[in-house]
Amino acid sequence: MFHRRELLQVGCSSFFGLGLTGLLGQQAIAANQPRRAKSVVLIFLTGGGSHIDMFDPKPDASEVKGEFEPIATSLTGVQFSDKMPEMAKRAGKLAIVRSMAHGDNRHLSGSHNALTGAIQTFRGDSNEDKSLNRADWPSYGAALSNLRPRADGLPSQVTIPNPLIEGVLVWPGQHAGFLGAKYDPFVLKDDPNSDDYKVRGLSLLDGLSVVRLGERRRLLEHINRQRDGLNATEQGLKYSDEQERAFSMLTSSKLGSALDIKAEPAAARDRYGRHQYGQTLLLARRLVELEMPVIQCNMGNVQTWDTHVDHFPRLKTMLPALDTGVSAFLDDLEDRGLLDQTLVICVGEFGRTPTISPLAGQTVPGRHHWAPVYTAVFAGGGVQGGQVIGKSDRLGAYPVTPPYHPNDMGATIYTALGIDPHQTVPDRFNRPRHLNQGKVMDVLYTGGVT
Repeated sequence: MFHRRELLQVGCSSFFGLGLTGLLGQQAIAANQPRRAKSVVLIFLTGGGSHIDMFDPKPDASEVKGEFEPIATSLTGVQFSDKMPEMAKRAGKLAIVRSMAHGDNRHLSGSHNALTGAIQTFRGDSNEDKSLNRADWPSYGAALSNLRPRADGLPSQVTIPNPLIEGVLVWPGQHAGFLGAKYDPFVLKDDPNSDDYKVRGLSLLDGLSVVRLGERRRLLEHINRQRDGLNATEQGLKYSDEQERAFSMLTSSKLGSALDIKAEPAAARDRYGRHQYGQTLLLARRLVELEMPVIQCNMGNVQTWDTHVDHFPRLKTMLPALDTGVSAFLDDLEDRGLLDQTLVICVGEFGRTPTISPLAGQTVPGRHHWAPVYTAVFAGGGVQGGQVIGKSDRLGAYPVTPPYHPNDMGATIYTALGIDPHQTVPDRFNRPRHLNQGKVMDVLYTGGVT
């Protein structure tokens, strides 16, 4: 963990380390890059959704098939689980990548990879590191905010409906990492499906809410008035500017209006489903209309999809909600002419094991962490729908075609947003670091091999 002074230094490093000229040069490069999408919506299955029970069923492998049956999709010869009937009807809009793979079965570092497009720097067992660590890579929106800040003062990423925090354990990858707190995404901390939902939980990841920021702003103004003969350092003035900028973003009426789900007609809310997943995705559509560059939709709280125990009973509730919400979201974007400018990705940090077994000391079986192969679903943003890319083996255990890594997904996200994934940004020690080491998944746009 950094002390306050260190965090201020990190937050100002882009001005005093890299140099203002260097930062403006990087921003100019980013501003001139062509982009395929105005928004990227990352529908994140936190904990790792089961590829076999959603988009890659294995009906001929009785030992791994499980309780769900395969159903036909709108694509000849392509099947989904019977718990995804609405998505099956819309398979013509989807690029289904069945050969995602990496080598990390840990939640935290796996999530970091999915949410940043970069492998987390090893610092021991990442599942035991409970800090919001500024050594981590920045989230997609945080990097975008650094390289191509919005002219209207809004953030470049909003995370809904909650941060991934379990007690004091903060999931990595959902903040600005080494770029500093000034680029952290903004997080909605209220369930949009609750009866008493209000736009009151908008905050920085570290818990700095509108009210608390207002209090700090007044305190800072008081301190500034009392400084009199004290020398106001350039760094101190810059911090005041950053606080003012953050206050403007948090209190923006445009952002607050976009998050006012009660402005939606009842029929629209019903269409998405009156559950947290559906209402979260309805908020995502409203943020797409605001041209929010990165929208992270957490499908549940930390490890919601971590179905070690009671796997099938849990999925019988979760999958229909996901199926309804994502299908309505895709239809709504298309109806409004927004799908072509919005890249939608549904993925977890990994998949689940082909085997079905109980954990030690448990009696109800489940599926467990499985990074060797899993599925990601892409739509919109110029993606060619109606295709299956890659293939897993008979058991859904390993890819039998060349795999795609989360880094490749990250390169694809950055490129879609008009950011060169190999562009450099300064880390906390002012060393230039490439944002990403992956390869753009061009096959999404040119057509893949079933």
